[in-house]
Amino acid sequence: MILLSVSRTRRRRLGVAAAAGGLLAALLTAAPAAAIPDPGDSPTAAKEVSRSDQAEARAAIKSGEIPGQDEIVHSANIEHVASIPKDVLAGTNSDLAFQGKYAFAGNYDGFRIFDISNPKKPRTVAQVLCPGSQNDISVSGDLLFLSTDSSRSDSSCNSTTQPATEKSSWEGMKVFDISDKRNPRYVAAVETACGSHTHTLVPDRKNVYVYVSSYSPNAAYPDCQPPHDGISVIKVPRKAPHKAAVVGFPVLFPGEGPDGGGNPGAPTNPGVSKTTGCHDITVLPSKDLAAGACMGDGILFSIKDPERPKVIDRVQDNVNFAFWHSATFNQKADKVVFTDELGGGGAATCNAEIGPNRGADGIYDIVGKGDRSKLVFRSYYKIPRHQADTENCVAHNGSLIPVRGRDLMVQAWYQGGISVWDFTNSSKPKEIAYFERGPLSTDQLVTGGSWSAYYYNGYIYSNDIAKGFDVLKIDDKRTDAARKVHLQELNVQTQPDYFG
Repeated sequence: MILLSVSRTRRRRLGVAAAAGGLLAALLTAAPAAAIPDPGDSPTAAKEVSRSDQAEARAAIKSGEIPGQDEIVHSANIEHVASIPKDVLAGTNSDLAFQGKYAFAGNYDGFRIFDISNPKKPRTVAQVLCPGSQNDISVSGDLLFLSTDSSRSDSSCNSTTQPATEKSSWEGMKVFDISDKRNPRYVAAVETACGSHTHTLVPDRKNVYVYVSSYSPNAAYPDCQPPHDGISVIKVPRKAPHKAAVVGFPVLFPGEGPDGGGNPGAPTNPGVSKTTGCHDITVLPSKDLAAGACMGDGILFSIKDPERPKVIDRVQDNVNFAFWHSATFNQKADKVVFTDELGGGGAATCNAEIGPNRGADGIYDIVGKGDRSKLVFRSYYKIPRHQADTENCVAHNGSLIPVRGRDLMVQAWYQGGISVWDFTNSSKPKEIAYFERGPLSTDQLVTGGSWSAYYYNGYIYSNDIAKGFDVLKIDDKRTDAARKVHLQELNVQTQPDYFG
């Protein structure tokens, strides 16, 4: 049943019962909670929860505190206009990119291209089988870029899993020619140290620079040795993508010793990830700026020279942030929203035990100019609806909604659904719309929900890990002006100047 207006009162008791054993118990007892990276090469296995948590989830559904299993609920200003289930690619759905009338959806088994010329009736144009988590995806002109962050037997789309301890194993970036959207053509592969968990494009006329984020080195991995305190930079000539190559590895966290100079993590900072690279980077080419979410650190840096980025400022939050996951600038470039992916996306952290400040967004003002700019913390934002302890829920990927004079964002929260929120006042963020489904299970913690939720040319598009591709429309006077902004291309981590 679809509810256009939800008046259910969710009592704050939801999730109060202590969890028994496993990851969830660790999350609830640690302060702050331990961080786990994103789901790996294979789908995350369901996790058992206590009988009391199972009973509580069922009782919460029965009383109307949370939606029923797979039930869709949303605020009155959100319309769910389309849903396209998974098809050939059965793996975990991941990130999204856009170009013209097309949406490109990553999946751990490859990628899918949709024709969204009619957003209410998306059509599948192509499905490409090319396994390798997490298949983070971007597009620029006739090129599509795909991240591989799982150890493979080779760089082909027919590769199989192979231990990272073997020198012949491959991880890195793949490049496709998408001049014919119905028949993408694989044209290049570039191996990078520790693979490519995510990537970010810094395009110019002749070349596309790719910032490759990866982490978790190990002395036993020949191609992923510590210290790993920087990012790989790939240069891809547009007219000769087969010549793509790594042109540098700028060190962002210089320091002595085998682990570099990033956040040391535990035991110095209990529950905080040790910084051994970056998870994700967002660039703002119009301002020559970038913001890096780097495990235990958040950084602001200059990209005036794209091959040699320079760190301007660095911040840590060793009380409430476990894993710095992603970053978003506001339009004026005087704020950055950093996300904390507490629990790695596979845990229930939108509950009373975890509270409002962990597994949340951190809003930072950028104070000062140029190389003297500083990141100054203002507040946290977390969805106001508690979820069951069988629902993975934490801050994840989102984008700006372009409205002059306001800072509005749409964001995915896994099984917490999709939240539209206003951070115009950095110290008092507030939700203005939402969409979510009920839990996938009331017996186990099953990974699912929205991986990415982005605003593009009048609609919100979401890639749901388990369900498929969703299209939403928001009808609200605070966001209506955004419908006038139309882009020819959108990679959210290459943030556009919407009004330039």
